[in-house]
Amino acid sequence: MEIDINKYHGYKQTVMVGYHSQLGRNNTRVMIRNTKIALIGSAVACGAALSTTVHGGGIELYEFGTPDVGLASAGYAARAQDASTLFKNPAGMSLLPGSQFQGGMQLTYGSVAFSPDASTTTSGGSGGNAVGALPAGGMFFSQQLSDRFAVGLGTFSYFGLAEKYDDNWVGRYYIQKGVLLGMSVMPAVSFKATDWLSIGAGLNAMYGYMDTEVALRTLAAGDGQLKVKDETWGFGADAGILVEPVKGTRIGVSYLSPVKLDFKDTPTFSNLGRLGGALLNNPSQLNLGMTVPQSVMLSGYHELNAKWALMADVGWQNWNQFGKVDVGVDSANPVSLTKSLNYQDTWHGAMGAQYHASEQWLLSAGFAYDTSAVSDANRTLSLPMGKGYRIGLGAQWQVSKAVSLGAGYEFMWAGNMPVTQDSAFQGHVSGSFENSWFSFFDVNLTWKF
Repeated sequence: MEIDINKYHGYKQTVMVGYHSQLGRNNTRVMIRNTKIALIGSAVACGAALSTTVHGGGIELYEFGTPDVGLASAGYAARAQDASTLFKNPAGMSLLPGSQFQGGMQLTYGSVAFSPDASTTTSGGSGGNAVGALPAGGMFFSQQLSDRFAVGLGTFSYFGLAEKYDDNWVGRYYIQKGVLLGMSVMPAVSFKATDWLSIGAGLNAMYGYMDTEVALRTLAAGDGQLKVKDETWGFGADAGILVEPVKGTRIGVSYLSPVKLDFKDTPTFSNLGRLGGALLNNPSQLNLGMTVPQSVMLSGYHELNAKWALMADVGWQNWNQFGKVDVGVDSANPVSLTKSLNYQDTWHGAMGAQYHASEQWLLSAGFAYDTSAVSDANRTLSLPMGKGYRIGLGAQWQVSKAVSLGAGYEFMWAGNMPVTQDSAFQGHVSGSFENSWFSFFDVNLTWKF
């Protein structure tokens, strides 16, 4: 992502840490002011959205330590088989008797490696694997209050991942390190309006954390470094409808509202040299406003017989809105704009099945596909996202009447994603993220009491 500073100051300028004394005192002040803004804008805005890794459909996850990992999300808003339904479709809590607790742990491992081609002009290496291992999980509790009402509380993370490249990689002037995480706390309520219709809603209180580092070209020996780090809270809502026209056949629709995260921080700089340090003696506060996408999911679940159940999803996510990032610089001469990353909304489809191998064992499998939030032409080094194919396998073991243990594995293939970026300040980098993939490992426990 780049900010076109020229558009806001009326003349063409090459961004450099430096200035020409012959411009005169007034022009020097303008040059220093614009250079400070350009350094902040060009370096931070390239990762402002902080969409941190390749992920089909963006970085909004269906995987957060629940049995859905073993189904590749099939039946997401219609299964209503455990307490995690309070997020996937809160109306489903009306189908859960008594009290239920579900907790899960998840390990995500990704392979995201860049291969520069011969047209790259920036020196450096390929950056290594930018992702590696990332732990995650979730906890959910539901309580039936009466024949009609149920409440629940969950804590989980469905948004964000992290990347970190080797220090001297070719794309370091666009992104060096990026972390964007959203942790949600969600109280929810469900109401069974009739024997076949339930409705539900929840409050999405999201704690957002971001941490970004970008290298800077300077006149000093080696690269400079810019760091931005902040945490904030954003709020949204979750709502759903669940219809069960006959026992064992359910149709669910859930809606997840957008969440606005307004990050702000005064950037810190290092290794800029004497001149660069003088220009950035009093760095301005940088404001970054981004919107976690809203989404809609339509799911179906049908029990063929006592052993087999089939399920499917169709979903939509509003990544176009996430791609519009509000960037502001608080200073004596503030600059504020909304930068469009040319994102496009995504579509999701999934199908899966469950098989009761015995009274103690429930096996599952699923397949899913997500379209890409960005085209090949608009993909950037800091936003290497693409389409995704998922396949999941899982098993649930009924240890006792009250306790069940589960495990799941999901593989997601993103393939090759070409990237070409060119900037006078950040250099020309061209190549591809090749053979990109993710693996999700999940274990979970469900306790009914």
